[in-house]
Order: sequence, then structure tokens, then C-alpha cells
Amino acid sequence: MSRIGRKAIQVPAGVNVTLDNTLITVKGPKGTLSRELHKDMKIIIAENEISVERPSDHKLHRSLHGTTRSVVANMVNGVTEGFQKTLELVGVGYRASKAGDKVVLNVGYSHPVEITPESGIEFDVPANTKIIVKGIDKELVGAFAAKIRAVREPEPYKGKGIKYEGERILRKEGKAGKKK
Repeated sequence: MSRIGRKAIQVPAGVNVTLDNTLITVKGPKGTLSRELHKDMKIIIAENEISVERPSDHKLHRSLHGTTRSVVANMVNGVTEGFQKTLELVGVGYRASKAGDKVVLNVGYSHPVEITPESGIEFDVPANTKIIVKGIDKELVGAFAAKIRAVREPEPYKGKGIKYEGERILRKEGKAGKKK
């Protein structure tokens, strides 16, 4: 039995969860999230608790059990607290600035790179070398942070580029000098 799948999800006050066939909708103080779940997974909504059950021990059902529970838990967490990813710019002259709702990156290209947020995503630039991506959908926040990181991925020799906060970049040794 899945350890994660067995855990019940606590629904805080102010959060409304509805299930229509396989469509689950979670409404909270930060917004509303909806998602289509697998038809075989059984979602049980009690007063302030949600649990996920699987119909059999088939390999597909076992793999979906914990995943479905995590997805629903992330939806509940997203509409109450929200999610955020922090990115750091490392390199001489690398900087970010906010222009309206866009983020403008100067990361060593001949032109500045403008990134416009999708719906449900917000940017915050507290320092010119830090970008915070915020939203209620964990999957969307992670995908958008990865999109920003892909503009200039960290290189292994000097570590220059855009990296996640706390990410360790494996460094390589440069060219060895000529031996006599």
C-alpha cells in the first residue's frame, strides 16, 4: 500500500472541495483550481478530510494512488498558501528587472530577454539578481521557473547563469596547462 496514498488530506477552514465525476474543484482564499483525475481512483470527501482509495493492486492503480493524493494535496495547499520558486542570476552584469508585469533579463546576450507571465503566475524581483515566481498551481510555477532557467542555464566552468536558490552546480576543472 502506498504510504503517501494512505494519508488523509486535511482541508482547512475556508476551502471548498467539490467532486463532479472525475473533475475535482478546489476553491480557497487565493483562487480556484480544477483538475481531471483518473477515472479509476476513488476520492472520498468527508467534512474536513479527503482520502484517495484505489480499486485494486494492479500496477497502474498502485502508481496512480500516491500521485493522485499528492496532486489533490498540492491543490489544497495552493489555494491556501500558494507556491513559489526563487531563481538567482550569477555572473558579471547579469541582472533582472521588472517592467510592468514582465521580467527583463540581461544575461550576456546582445539583447535583453523579456518574459511575460502566463495567467496564474506572478513575478517578484526583490533584488536585481533574484527572481521569485509565485502562483497557486505547483506544476505551473515549476514549469515557468524552468522556462526562465532555460534562458541561460548555469555552465559548469564558472557557474554563470540562472539557477534555482540552493542549487549546487557541479564544477569542472578548466584546461590543464602544458606539461614539459
